[in-house]
Amino acid sequence: MSEHRNEPQTTSDRRAVIVGAGMAGVQTAVALREQGWTGAITLLGAEPHQPYDRPPLSKAVLLGKAEGSAFEVDFASLGIDLELGREVTRLRAGERLVDTSAGPVPYDVLVIATGARPVELPGSAGVPGVHLLRTLDDAERLRPVLAGQRDVVAVGAGWIGAEFATAAREAGCRVTVVEAADRPLAGALPAEVAAHMTAWYADSGARLLTGARVAAVEPGAVVLADGTRLPADAVLVGIGARPATEWLAGSGVELAADGSVVTDDRLRTSVPGVYAVGDCASFPSARYGERLLVHHWDNALQGPRTVAGNIVHGTAEGPIYDPVPYFWSEQFGRFVQYAGHHVEGDELIWRGDPTGAAWTVCWVRGEVLVALLAVGRPRDLAQGRKLIERGAAIDRARAANASVQLKAAAV
Repeated sequence: MSEHRNEPQTTSDRRAVIVGAGMAGVQTAVALREQGWTGAITLLGAEPHQPYDRPPLSKAVLLGKAEGSAFEVDFASLGIDLELGREVTRLRAGERLVDTSAGPVPYDVLVIATGARPVELPGSAGVPGVHLLRTLDDAERLRPVLAGQRDVVAVGAGWIGAEFATAAREAGCRVTVVEAADRPLAGALPAEVAAHMTAWYADSGARLLTGARVAAVEPGAVVLADGTRLPADAVLVGIGARPATEWLAGSGVELAADGSVVTDDRLRTSVPGVYAVGDCASFPSARYGERLLVHHWDNALQGPRTVAGNIVHGTAEGPIYDPVPYFWSEQFGRFVQYAGHHVEGDELIWRGDPTGAAWTVCWVRGEVLVALLAVGRPRDLAQGRKLIERGAAIDRARAANASVQLKAAAV
């Protein structure tokens, strides 16, 4: 990392510019004011809409139960200059300028909070009826399809695919989910865990095809590699997301192989005065001994406090970022929560019957609880998250006993 100044930067003639008006960007702007930043704050958003929360897009907004999910933030009263419909195209770090669709914007401190973009399905660009689900406009384009109870195909049985399938079935659509791997959530969970989630699709009336690769998407149909044609009035592509960092090419900001902005443990980038937070940034975790890229809502909520603290107080006193990652998903009538971070080789402990409605999986490294997945057991999640934060060792027999509170497994 380059050298960064340690003195507090609170003088009123300084300007903080935040690129990205999603959760991470909005929370950074608010946290700066809360922590005493007295200078100007400019928040640049590429979309024309008032900044909004994304989780409701795959639920209430998609089903027409809500028109939107705008943040309840009074930007004017906080002295935050909100500029919408202003896409940033380049960073000129040497001049402390960001180029935008409406001209350059100077900064003293810059926060990159551009999030992630969905991965497009090769060959699907421009095909009528193909959708992504990341923005409010995406959800509004899909809403009439669901309202019409049409044939829909979701490509990808990850978190987004499952949530979309859940909403589409609730709306009365005929739903097929196509997954190239041999199980749902293959990128997130081991086979012995994901296997118990496979039946959720059929139980909801959705059809799940695993080991199925898409050969082509045509108007009105998805064609699989084995020649199967699936009728599709709409196709939802949910095959992952990549950090939205292409605009940083040539800026001097270091990017990792996965496209994320490389930050240190205070979310500073390789360029002095430039920070990054949320879905676009990876950070070193001392807790887990590796660099993490976390594409989840809680990371976009927690990280801004660290960024603001380091900007306002200087890095001598500023906070270090090493959270216990957390996310949740509502799918097929189940509330699924995950906390921590596990890798292949961590020991797996079951709590409860995975064929039932409520169960938990714990991952242990050595004697220490490092992660858990809770299905319909929110108390396990809350207690387990605290154990992970403490780095607590646990008794395996007590942890495996679903009738014993998880916190009682600590030793």
